[in-house]
Amino acid sequence: MSATSAFLNIFRLPDLRKRIFITLALLFVYRIGFHIPLPGTNVLVLKGLEDQIAGNDVLGLMNVLSGGSLQLPVLFSLGILPYISASIIFSLLVKVIPRLEQLSKEGPAGQRKINQLTRLATVPLCIIQGAILCITVFKGQKGEVFGQNVQDFMVPLLNGDGFFGNFGAGVMMVLGLTAGTLFIMWLGEQITEYGIGNGASLIIMAGIIAALPGAAQRIVGDAVEDRGRILVIAALILCYIGVVLAVVMITKGQRRIPIQQAKLMKGRRMYGGAKHYLPLRVNMANVMPVIFASSLLMFPNLFWRMVSSNGEPLLSPGGFWYITLEIGLIFFFSFFWTSMMFQPAEMANNLKEGGSFVPGIRPGRRTAEYLERIMVRITLVGAAFLAVIAIIPTIVTGWLNVDFMTASFLGGTGILIVVGVALDLVDKLNAQLLQRNYDGFMSASSAKRGARSGGR
Repeated sequence: MSATSAFLNIFRLPDLRKRIFITLALLFVYRIGFHIPLPGTNVLVLKGLEDQIAGNDVLGLMNVLSGGSLQLPVLFSLGILPYISASIIFSLLVKVIPRLEQLSKEGPAGQRKINQLTRLATVPLCIIQGAILCITVFKGQKGEVFGQNVQDFMVPLLNGDGFFGNFGAGVMMVLGLTAGTLFIMWLGEQITEYGIGNGASLIIMAGIIAALPGAAQRIVGDAVEDRGRILVIAALILCYIGVVLAVVMITKGQRRIPIQQAKLMKGRRMYGGAKHYLPLRVNMANVMPVIFASSLLMFPNLFWRMVSSNGEPLLSPGGFWYITLEIGLIFFFSFFWTSMMFQPAEMANNLKEGGSFVPGIRPGRRTAEYLERIMVRITLVGAAFLAVIAIIPTIVTGWLNVDFMTASFLGGTGILIVVGVALDLVDKLNAQLLQRNYDGFMSASSAKRGARSGGR
């Protein structure tokens, strides 16, 4: 069945059609929030800050990874970054706090409690990150948040001295940013529950896609101004295509472990003995290690900008220490996330109880050790690939003399997130079609093989 026919099959199913409509509608609401200014701000005066943010690597990278927009002080400027930060914290705490680890093993009920704690932790993180953002973005401008003069960018109602003249203005902006992020968090949860795909990932992807035309416009503008840069643009496009192909190959790549069922004689007939495969994905963690690593590295830079107005921060994007720490964090989160999603002992026990075994490997503990050894090797390959993709913007910036943020959009973290989330979305749509006895986005024979392999 061709991809076109599979695409048409999506709209033949009322339930799937409804989920897609809900997803698109909620993403549309999400984009509307970028046209709602924060309470008390004069957007016309603040429009001049757009160029300042566009030329800042730290804040620009924050745009890419949060799904937010720091160009203007709008309701959704923070994006979903505080919620991601809270998720990182609780993902780590689950492994070190016995009570949380017990909750994670209680199935959907325990996961709901952890999700509720994550939501509660998002609120103080919104307040902290919102305050840092306000101080960072407007530091050194005529209207300084939490400073002396806010009249230049606040509406007349809040002008003047006293509480509403300085500190109160900043408080209002932080509360507005907090409310916006909590609403985005709610939108993401609704997409996950009633739509299709992971809501938080789709929100980040939507923010990146919305910013891609601006990055492309800057590239075209450079080519128009300087004809000699046409070759540079062509090289950048080839790099972009190569990265997309590499991301697709690694994301879909898997190591297939041969599995065989035990043979059973009943009367004169022999049952079992069928051969299957256990597919282990090379990049089981998908884009989460990159998102987590980049999110953690933002805060030292923002804090530096808040307390200092001179000098480049030590962890400036593209710098040596930034790249070194980013690679280390990507490897750490790749193994950490894979260990949460894949349990070799549990998988080996399921195979043993189902009467299946890996040829040449004794069932039980030996099988668990074998699966863990294989998973460590392929996770190492996946983490190395993610690290290479993450440093591509730095390489492109040095070789092709392209600004760092444009390279990030078209060759590194941004394209990795977009392609990874898009492939995950296609997999979920494919699973929905196969569940309802429709052919998906691959041939019927491939679908059946995948279903048999995935069922083990």
